[in-house]
Amino acid sequence: MVELRQCYERQKGNSTMDEIRYIAGTLVGAGVDIGSLDEALKENPHFIACDAGTTDAGPFSLGSGQPAFAREAVKRDIAAFLDAGHRAGIPVLIGSAGTAGEDGQVDWTLDIVNEIVREMGIKLRVAVIYAEQDKDALVEVFRQGRLKPLDAAPHVDEDTIKGSAHIVGMMGAEPLQKALAEEVDFILAGRCSDSALYAALPILHGFPEGLAWHAGKVVECGTLACETAGKGIMFVHLRQDHFLVKPFGQGLRCTPQSVAAHSLYENVDPFHFTENSGIVDITEATYEAVDPITVRVANSHFQPVDPYTVKLEGAELLGYQSVIIGGIRDPFLLRQLDRWLAHVRMYIEETIARVLGDQAAKEDDYHLMFHVYGRDGVMGSLEPNRAAVPKEVGIVLEVTATTQQLATTIAKLSRQPLLHYPIAEWHGATTTFACLYNPAYIERGAVYRFNLHHVIIPHSPLELFRTKYIRIG
Repeated sequence: MVELRQCYERQKGNSTMDEIRYIAGTLVGAGVDIGSLDEALKENPHFIACDAGTTDAGPFSLGSGQPAFAREAVKRDIAAFLDAGHRAGIPVLIGSAGTAGEDGQVDWTLDIVNEIVREMGIKLRVAVIYAEQDKDALVEVFRQGRLKPLDAAPHVDEDTIKGSAHIVGMMGAEPLQKALAEEVDFILAGRCSDSALYAALPILHGFPEGLAWHAGKVVECGTLACETAGKGIMFVHLRQDHFLVKPFGQGLRCTPQSVAAHSLYENVDPFHFTENSGIVDITEATYEAVDPITVRVANSHFQPVDPYTVKLEGAELLGYQSVIIGGIRDPFLLRQLDRWLAHVRMYIEETIARVLGDQAAKEDDYHLMFHVYGRDGVMGSLEPNRAAVPKEVGIVLEVTATTQQLATTIAKLSRQPLLHYPIAEWHGATTTFACLYNPAYIERGAVYRFNLHHVIIPHSPLELFRTKYIRIG
């Protein structure tokens, strides 16, 4: 904390700024609109930032280490941001590199940056901040009682930690501020609070934390804060008593309703959202249209909290999957679909026991699930109109097992009863289920699940994150 405070004082002491301006991209790999980016540069921003990851993509990226976006798409977007930053002489910040922000994905992204720099023929001073956590160190933290569950957290013990594929900590503003104080051109961060990318520099320069965090919250998802999302980027003017947010992009506009709505986005409490260092309180926030596309926001507040916490995200191997996808249109069958699926499941399980015997004798060796699209495939048990009989349904049989071979074998055993299991209204041989693919089964490979919803109480905001400074080009 002493080192960070010195960085803060040095920056604040040199600052006479009454406004900080910045560009916010939508998501690295989603496609930055270069024309809009060039237009925004005319307003002389002080930095550019963009999030590159999310847990919305599910646990696979964290568990497997595979990014959700294509390398080509990531390269295009980062190249556009680096080019803009180089032309303007301002820093660029990328957070949650490679989707989940684990160390391998950070290095994967750094390799792309090296390639871009060689092709552009420029030089970069780079801070790389790693967020993956050492599992042995986390076990010790667990023994010390510094690992705390959040609401609805799953059970965790030492085996949970040791059995995780990857665990990352979500960094706040402080690791970014330490790197910014070193006057780097580019920050590449592992798992990171989306809002911290935008709040770090303003807070370092003494701007009100409530406004800085709230502005970051509004633009963290780019043009989703507009009335209708589209191609473009967001721009913020942050001042001492308010901030202005507006989009650059054809047909885009912010309204008080759209900005207020995104302020509530993904929050358990509509008026308070938690960051590592405290709680942003937007209970008294006001939203005012300045012109047809710009909104002025004021009266956002911040409450520091003690202790400081860092949220953990972990993923573990669940098993291996094979699926069968097909459809049913028979009206007699659709009127008794649940009963028919129950009989099909029973037949499949009896076949598994008869054919595989001890190979699948344990209760946890496999799991069968039917997803019925066209009825409740999206909402499941929350579907309010589940009793309505549809004209057709799509059915996905999902088999999760301890090995890929077992999952595929069970899928193969399931195909025949899905095709021909009878109902009383039929006479003679009838096919019930139209398979979408041939062969009917598809091997999905390894599947993962999130296994942590906890926070660590670190000794300092920087304890869990490792920064290296390099020069490229």
